[in-house]
Amino acid sequence: MILRYITSLLFTILLLAAVPSAAERVPHEIGGFRLGSSIDDYDYISYRNFLKQVVVDHIGGFRKGIIEYGVCANPGQIVKIKLKYLDSSEKFYRKLFKEYKRRFGEPDEFTGDTFGIVKSWKWRFRDKNGNRISLSLQHNLKNPDEATGNMVKLSLPDRIEAERKCFNKTCASRRDAPCATRAPSDVDWDALIPR
Repeated sequence: MILRYITSLLFTILLLAAVPSAAERVPHEIGGFRLGSSIDDYDYISYRNFLKQVVVDHIGGFRKGIIEYGVCANPGQIVKIKLKYLDSSEKFYRKLFKEYKRRFGEPDEFTGDTFGIVKSWKWRFRDKNGNRISLSLQHNLKNPDEATGNMVKLSLPDRIEAERKCFNKTCASRRDAPCATRAPSDVDWDALIPR
């Protein structure tokens, strides 16, 4: 009886030793990127950016924002502005929306979600020089995948596209930095599933 107990206990210990612990199964990596590693370890990332960003803080009535500018077709030229308002309430959003409609007319498109968690309206314009301009007003307090609070986005879509095309053309001419990688013919599950 004691021999059976000892044998059973040893078998259980060996079996548990072969199964990875929960801490060993926690994923840290996907697609070749590892959490906690330095961004400098990935040389090819810099070759994919056709716009650069700067963050701005505490500018009159806004909490913070991101300004994106070109690096290829028109280096240094601002092509997109995203600013978060200081007041993140829905009440303030409704007042903003009313004022936007008064100044710019009815929006061209609702770009929020169907559940009303993210409320976002978009206007499209052409200026006197023929430039397309896109304006969005967004309110979100619940969706963690979107910027929370009230945000305005103003962009030049054609210039963003020009930056992308210029960058891809430049990138394609570089032998050491291909613009696009081809999908492997065989599925590499280790690269597609976090590990």
